[in-house]
Amino acid sequence: MKKLFFLQALISLLFLSQIAVAQKVTVKGTVVDSTSKPLEVATVMLLQAKDSTLTTFARTNENGEFEMKNVNPDTYLLKITYIGYKNFNKLITVGSEQSELNLGKIQMEVFIKELAGVTVQAEKSPVTFKKDTLEFNAESFKTKQNAVVEDLLKKLPGVEVQRDGTIKAQGETVQRVTVNGKDFFGRDPKIATRNLPAESIEKVQVYDRKSDQTAFTGIDDGQREKTINLELKEKYKNGGFGNAMLGLGKDTEAKPARYENRLSYNRFSKTSQFSVLGMGNNVNQQGFSIDDYMNFSGNSRNMMSGGTVRLEFNSDNGGVPLNFGGRNYGFMTNWAAGVNFNKTFNPKTEITGNYFYNWLSQRTEQDVDRKNFLPTGTFTATQNTLQNNTNNNHRLNLIAEHKLDSANSFKLTSAFTYNQTEAFTDSYNKTLDDRNSLQNEGERTNFRTGNTLRFNNDLLYRHRFAKKGRTLSANFTFNANEQDSKGDLKAVNKYYLPNGNLGQIQNINQKSNTENDTYTLGTTVSYTEPIAKRKYLEVNYNFRNNINKVNQEVYDLRDNEQILNENLTNKFDNNFIYNRLGVNYRMNEKKYNFSTGLSLQNSQINGKLLLRNTEINRTFTNLLPNAHFNYNFSNAKRFNLDYETNIQEPSITQLQPVVDNRDPLNIYVGNPNLRPAYQHNVRMNFFTFDPIKFINFFAFVNAVYTTNFITTAQNIDRQFVRTTTPVNVKDNLMLTSNVSFGFPIKKLNSRFNISSNNTLMQGINVLNEVENKFNQQTISGRVRYDFSWKEWVNLGLSADISKQETKYEFNERQNQVFVNQTYTADGNFTFPQGFSLNTDFDYLIYKSQTTDFKQEIPILNLSVAKTFLKANAGELKFAVNNVLNQNVGASQQAQINYLEQTVIRSLGRYFMVSFTYALNKAMNPAAGRRGGMMRMIRN
Repeated sequence: MKKLFFLQALISLLFLSQIAVAQKVTVKGTVVDSTSKPLEVATVMLLQAKDSTLTTFARTNENGEFEMKNVNPDTYLLKITYIGYKNFNKLITVGSEQSELNLGKIQMEVFIKELAGVTVQAEKSPVTFKKDTLEFNAESFKTKQNAVVEDLLKKLPGVEVQRDGTIKAQGETVQRVTVNGKDFFGRDPKIATRNLPAESIEKVQVYDRKSDQTAFTGIDDGQREKTINLELKEKYKNGGFGNAMLGLGKDTEAKPARYENRLSYNRFSKTSQFSVLGMGNNVNQQGFSIDDYMNFSGNSRNMMSGGTVRLEFNSDNGGVPLNFGGRNYGFMTNWAAGVNFNKTFNPKTEITGNYFYNWLSQRTEQDVDRKNFLPTGTFTATQNTLQNNTNNNHRLNLIAEHKLDSANSFKLTSAFTYNQTEAFTDSYNKTLDDRNSLQNEGERTNFRTGNTLRFNNDLLYRHRFAKKGRTLSANFTFNANEQDSKGDLKAVNKYYLPNGNLGQIQNINQKSNTENDTYTLGTTVSYTEPIAKRKYLEVNYNFRNNINKVNQEVYDLRDNEQILNENLTNKFDNNFIYNRLGVNYRMNEKKYNFSTGLSLQNSQINGKLLLRNTEINRTFTNLLPNAHFNYNFSNAKRFNLDYETNIQEPSITQLQPVVDNRDPLNIYVGNPNLRPAYQHNVRMNFFTFDPIKFINFFAFVNAVYTTNFITTAQNIDRQFVRTTTPVNVKDNLMLTSNVSFGFPIKKLNSRFNISSNNTLMQGINVLNEVENKFNQQTISGRVRYDFSWKEWVNLGLSADISKQETKYEFNERQNQVFVNQTYTADGNFTFPQGFSLNTDFDYLIYKSQTTDFKQEIPILNLSVAKTFLKANAGELKFAVNNVLNQNVGASQQAQINYLEQTVIRSLGRYFMVSFTYALNKAMNPAAGRRGGMMRMIRN
């Protein structure tokens, strides 16, 4: 903890030191119109006189006043812009002998359209403020030829793009990227930023998107979502553009050729958008993120509507192949194609939809070493596994919105997913006690096939009454999830006696058929009533019914006969119903808003074990208070404090009393007697961004206290066979904190970003029916340095260090400590004649202080490219990936009673020659010429 506090204090000190930097010269003045009336939010800029490079800028306050501090003595071009007025330009000299330069009143002239024969093209400002939106002019930030939007974003002050494509703006993670205000292939930001060409963008707008409920009711609920909107240039709003890439290569082994292909085509008009994406490769590229998965599965809507959603990713169930931001290990072959469309038929009707198909084949070879900690001692389990998985996935989204009139509207949201999977597993396990004596070993092969059909529907009706602030909204939900799977299991397990002799051999040869169907019906009704100026009362009602039916049949194969295994066969029906009635009071002021409320929720769990003729009926009633406070010091500084309570009902998998013995030495059994957990959640956030200096500071603290916490109990028998099952324990506490600070050094064309994270969890684990307290803490810090020089050089260096420590009540000598370290360097160099060099280097270190495990993995990638053809529409690239031929990946993690290290065989060194053709350059030849500022031209 001391190290954490020291690091966070250091970041805070750096932040304060930047704010308190010694003043040089302050430039100030007042902007007025022709009648001397102050002009608020005018943009005032100081540009270098020699090359028009932006030095600093400000915007005027309500009195028309502006102030720019810490200006170096020099000659500048003062430029002031305001919508509807002519740009003001004047050369000024800032002398070294003065501490303040007051320019007095600066009068702006109203813009008047010129007569025929005169064409006026206004100079475009690099940065403009429009209320709560920070707008960048893309032409002012140079990028390399054939760059994508991601390359443009890296140039913008206050915007960061991480290695995995995650975007941060003003210190916060960007959750949505839209194109001309419309969603692009769902809500995955990477699909837009990595497929749209930078040349097509006119403006990049960064703002905090308010919730749909706020937009409808006009009552600010305090919910925000960091959003980037990409405004296309006029010629791209009514035309086609995109790019195509073909790549072919070979690795150092006598394997099939390596290939990577991509296609992107977009055609936009004022009333429609149409896009096609395609990709195919066998170099471990997937291209999808967790947000895309949640958008298609419907989980994002559940999370946004309140409550808590737990995601469980199981390869046997199939689903979208995910990229969580790290490197993809193993050997993947991936083909995908999709189409996205948006059509505005008239001002009242709009339809958005997309379809995506993905085929993924993955081969994984991994070695797992797990050190287990028990009150009686330790034991070690190792596993060598070969997996071959294939997945066919179809996803279809449709959103239709229709406004009946100015007061009534409907919105239908539908998502359809069909998934087919095949999974083959061949593994060898063994367990050693603390004396390194063999206790058991097993070999198994498991082949499973499965089909999953998901169909989610939401119908939203909204009505706005004549009285301002009085609204009614109702949402109706129907979801269906049907899963069918078949499996073959063959296993041979050997158990040894204390003297080392073989004691027992277990042979398993089984077939299984499983049907798992879940249906959800629900409705949410909300009514708001203004009770005073800026004060509102909201009454809401929620109903949800989850119906789950499971039928698992397991057969033992003996002498070519199938014999029903009654211990593993199960039929289970579960019906979860909750009704929740709530009342909220909300107050909105200019600087802040506050809300508080109370809900009463009644939950019922009705389960039937059909083969055992047993019923499980439980009823729970809870009060759920909440409170929210948001204070906006300015558009760039705010503080949030939230308190929420919710009920975490057990998942379907946790409730099913079904025995999963796909790994006979590690068995899982559900628990139909689980009770819902009750959660208290307190969050505090502080955010500030200096739009003049582009300094950002972000801090948050999150505390979650849960009673009736659902954890996983483990029972380990004398033969070291582990059986896990979910159980309720008294409570659990988790504290999370983060401090992030970013600042530029303009003289060096550089930017630093520093962050620190801390997670503390105190809870109870259950081992062999005995409860034990544990304390787990993770401390991590990250430093990132970026340097850029025009469009020619981009360099980045980063260090990320994470330390995790787990302490046990039952035996302090079995405490776990490990450290993960990641060091990266990346560079992009552009040379004359269209040549460029790209390189990135990662150095990964995994080290455990509990065991002797240590893995160091250096990964180096290099590429050289040349642009050619008309308007540089073509690019030829030669790349060497994984130059040092490090064909392994590693990870380590600590859970409540074990430390696990995994080593995975992965793709080694390979060479790739690729050709990229920019369709936008061919269709719009003028797009290849990027100009600077335009002056008045007389015909």
